[in-house]
Amino acid sequence: MNPSHPQRQAALQVVRKLRDTGFEAYWAGGSVRDELLGRQPHDYDVATNARPEQVRNLFGHARTLTIGAAFGVIGVQAARGCGPVEVATFRTDGVYADGRRPESVHFSDARHDASRRDFTINGLFYDPLGQRVIDYVGGQEDLKIGLIRAIGDPRARFTEDKLRLLRAVRFATTLGFKIEQETEAAIREMASQIDVVSAERIGMELRKMLTHPRRSQGVALLARTCLLETVLPEFGRQANAEAEEDWQQTLQRLDRLQSDSLSTCLAALLLTASSAQAIRQIAMRLRYSNKEAERAQWLFDSLPLAMKAEQLPWPELQRLLVHAGSKELVALAEAVAGRGQAESHAGLKRCREVLAMPPERRDPPLLVTGDDLIAHGLPPGPYFSRLLAAIRDAQLLGQLVDRQQALEMAERWVREHGE
Repeated sequence: MNPSHPQRQAALQVVRKLRDTGFEAYWAGGSVRDELLGRQPHDYDVATNARPEQVRNLFGHARTLTIGAAFGVIGVQAARGCGPVEVATFRTDGVYADGRRPESVHFSDARHDASRRDFTINGLFYDPLGQRVIDYVGGQEDLKIGLIRAIGDPRARFTEDKLRLLRAVRFATTLGFKIEQETEAAIREMASQIDVVSAERIGMELRKMLTHPRRSQGVALLARTCLLETVLPEFGRQANAEAEEDWQQTLQRLDRLQSDSLSTCLAALLLTASSAQAIRQIAMRLRYSNKEAERAQWLFDSLPLAMKAEQLPWPELQRLLVHAGSKELVALAEAVAGRGQAESHAGLKRCREVLAMPPERRDPPLLVTGDDLIAHGLPPGPYFSRLLAAIRDAQLLGQLVDRQQALEMAERWVREHGE
């Protein structure tokens, strides 16, 4: 935690100005949790009894944004170079008819505002001027003992917002906490209802879990709470039916993986349960980027080649390891090989040797391009891709050393293949 962090200072200014004007104002939610854990919050939220219009009048319309005015949330641009500080009016929520958001809100006080939040560790307020914690829900004790506990009745909290089912597992994963017994039981009972949440929001929670070093514990908890078979049905059903040995190998592979790339984590998770095309479809369904989906598919397809790299002809291995995902591929292959095996594995050893080569040796400049062939008088056509690949192979094998030799080979190749 950095006391001089710009966003922290901006949030401090917001609280001070609200308090100087006579309003109640505290830091709230995840920023308080992270501060108490000694972690640097990504952002700071402020909770206050000032109404949205009062916040806008106090800070000026030019410096405020109606981020969620219907829910009492105003963004305040408190300092240059910082993102807006979200200022939310204390509230209670109406009915959550769709399991995603309240149909209405009613402005209230700090105690009622804390009681409508999801978990005790997120229901804390902090007074940065008086340097004191305001705790109406027992969050400080749960932080000390490392427990994720729903505020009040867990089934009511999860009924209000089904995404909280996944958030509980994500917080347990990223914080290294346990989930309180009744809270976990409610997750297990209601797991199938997560499907009312948008794929994008589910994908975001899974991203945070899978790219965290404790990803194996997170996946194991997803399976134990029955969420895995709903958010990843292609894998979840099979995971539940797998032999214990296969399931443990999946978890061990995730535990060994030294990568925070989402694509690599997806490939490691789904390696034995899906095809390359299925992995791509899962990634697209969860609204991950085309690049991430394509990379996950490439990693799945390329893994067998990396595992036998010492047997591959140099041109084939070179193409594999000049790919932008080559380091991710080696990380995945090392996780598959396992501790004690990756260092001595012949294929992985060869991959590491190639990646350690100087760039000009690992990926020398092309001798010719398609434009060069056209300028030399060869008619363009679909055969160019095969011709250029043949020239590149010959170059990598040391059979061609300059542009003239490459063009001469192109002429011979066209004569021999009748193009």
